[in-house]
Amino acid sequence: MSSLHKSRIADFQDVLKEPTIALEKLRELSFSGIPCEGGLRCLCWKILLNYLPLERASWTSILAKQRELYSQFLREMIIQPGIAKANMGVSREDVTFEDHPLNPNPDSRWNTYFKDNEVLLQIDKDVRRLCPDISFFQRATEYPCLLILDPQNEFETLRKRVEQTTLKSQTVARNRSGVTNMSSPHKTTPSSSRNEYVVLPNGCEAHWEVVERILFIYAKLNPGIAYVQGMNEIVGPLYYTFATDPNSEWKEHAEADTFFCFTNLMAEIRDNFIKSLDDSQCGITYKMEKVYSTLKEKDVELYLKLQEQNIKPQFFAFRWLTLLLSQEFLLPDVIRIWDSLFADDSRFDFLLLVSCAMLILIREQLLEGDFTVNMRLLQDYPITDVCQILQKAKELQDSK
Repeated sequence: MSSLHKSRIADFQDVLKEPTIALEKLRELSFSGIPCEGGLRCLCWKILLNYLPLERASWTSILAKQRELYSQFLREMIIQPGIAKANMGVSREDVTFEDHPLNPNPDSRWNTYFKDNEVLLQIDKDVRRLCPDISFFQRATEYPCLLILDPQNEFETLRKRVEQTTLKSQTVARNRSGVTNMSSPHKTTPSSSRNEYVVLPNGCEAHWEVVERILFIYAKLNPGIAYVQGMNEIVGPLYYTFATDPNSEWKEHAEADTFFCFTNLMAEIRDNFIKSLDDSQCGITYKMEKVYSTLKEKDVELYLKLQEQNIKPQFFAFRWLTLLLSQEFLLPDVIRIWDSLFADDSRFDFLLLVSCAMLILIREQLLEGDFTVNMRLLQDYPITDVCQILQKAKELQDSK
């Protein structure tokens, strides 16, 4: 470890040990990248995403309260109608007309259960192929959810619920893109059936199953938006970061902490996932056009070239902005980009500048290429040095 890196770690530790965290100082340090040693990134992200307050003294009580709240969500939402927890001394309820699977009442718990299954099928399809370039999400977690997997109860896991359902997958597709794929060419894998995944022993669950549960509970608590394809790509880096925390006490609660950080992050970017807001000033169409207007200001020659070839920002910037670049780079690079995004007080304005920087850094190739070549470049971005991209975005920001 270099002396410079040790010095950076010490700078973070000095800021984080203060009774009240100096947010501006933390943002300044984090913008240039957060060291992963000692769980620094995990802690900084929790603060930057407004999960932990600036007053250190309140952290223990707030974490305990939020983690218990998440356990309550599990108790209330991952239960098959008509089935109660056996070790609480409650037996299976009698099947009455009010709680019958064929009950036509839209408020029936069974009716809700079947509707939930439609959302669950889409979530399941997406999380099983999360980050295919690494094996992490297919591996068993060290901390399976005992509330769900306890053999003394009658809960079913979401994985079993999916396996048992007979709903047709075509009824659940909710792709928000409309104009382009949500997955990057270099991060896709051949389609595979669920049977090709290794089945873990009873009492174990894979990390993707934890992500599935987080997204399902989010969808239940936010029925106005529910689940939209691509949200799994937002949860993935958050959960990976928290689930690999060297602090075992915090790693044990990665699921709950990820849920609340994801919820806070979605509160800032959820408009990108709501189609009815696309053309509003807070919608994704406005943001994509903002990338081009910024490009016009910074590099008019390149802007005119893309205009001449009728390469619209919807063809590539939709995925860049909606998924916070999580599909354009490998996971370690995505995490580094997110350090800067979370640290910037106008973080999603900075994302527009990052997108503009990505265009400018391949300007020579774009100026020489035809429509087909340029579309390939933009949909499978060639530069992997994310520090170069972030540096260029910072230059664009400082030149305003």
